[in-house]
Amino acid sequence: MSAGRPRRRGPRARVAGLLLLLVLTLAPAADAEPGAGAPGAEGAAASGPVADPAPSAEEPAAPGPVADPPSSAEAIGPPTRRHGATIARVVAASRARRRLDEPSPHDPLVATTTSWSRQPQALLVLARATREGREWLRVALPFRPVGSGGWIPRDRASLTRTRWWIDVWLRDRTVTVRHRGRVRRRFRAVIGAPGTPTPPGLFALWERNRQASPGGFVGSWVLSLTALSPVLEDFGGGPGRIGLHGRGGASLLDPLGSARSHGCIRLSNAAIRWLALRVPVGTPVRILR
Repeated sequence: MSAGRPRRRGPRARVAGLLLLLVLTLAPAADAEPGAGAPGAEGAAASGPVADPAPSAEEPAAPGPVADPPSSAEAIGPPTRRHGATIARVVAASRARRRLDEPSPHDPLVATTTSWSRQPQALLVLARATREGREWLRVALPFRPVGSGGWIPRDRASLTRTRWWIDVWLRDRTVTVRHRGRVRRRFRAVIGAPGTPTPPGLFALWERNRQASPGGFVGSWVLSLTALSPVLEDFGGGPGRIGLHGRGGASLLDPLGSARSHGCIRLSNAAIRWLALRVPVGTPVRILR
């Protein structure tokens, strides 16, 4: 075909082009935030962060980070900053023996889901043992007494690994996040006031709840721990559970680096979002004086 003048676009072609541009403009971006608005377990009511106003129950928890598959070459042992930790995903309910060789009807029941938001129960493994040919795992329990552990049968759990580790430094009022032993982030934090202290010890992430109102008191996310307040046994409908969470509203009056919470560890919304999108439930959280 011989070259000629370019054809002019008529009114219909121009209208069609404008409609296509409008559709492309309104289409959702391909790199939208992971998990935003996704359905999940019961909503953002954090597992009762101690003495902070109850978070919203409207927003479901977004799908969480996935832990590493276990390696047959890795022994199940105590968690360490360098090598990470084993996580036990409870697949069948059982009583957690306080004393391995002395079972009691008073031993707490460990269910397959968490008691607050009905999320999958994933617990930090502290040790292992064998009795009469059956393997047992000692896990960090989300019950009182604070920082307690219990023994569950190995065949009642599936195992994964986490390379993440979180240190909360009460003296410096900072949070340090490690991955494979290397420091990835350091954040300033608000910790518990003298009358409602943040308890020291080795704990673990227990639940993760995204908040419907990021500008609310607890900010955009609440990452509940297996830790519980040593002084508040009931508050805001919860058992006085300690958590890492964001800041908003009245909580912004307490500056980062202060000791003014009722036990929870408050971070900036940017910091808590960074953690929530990377660190899986069951990750060790050591709180140090």
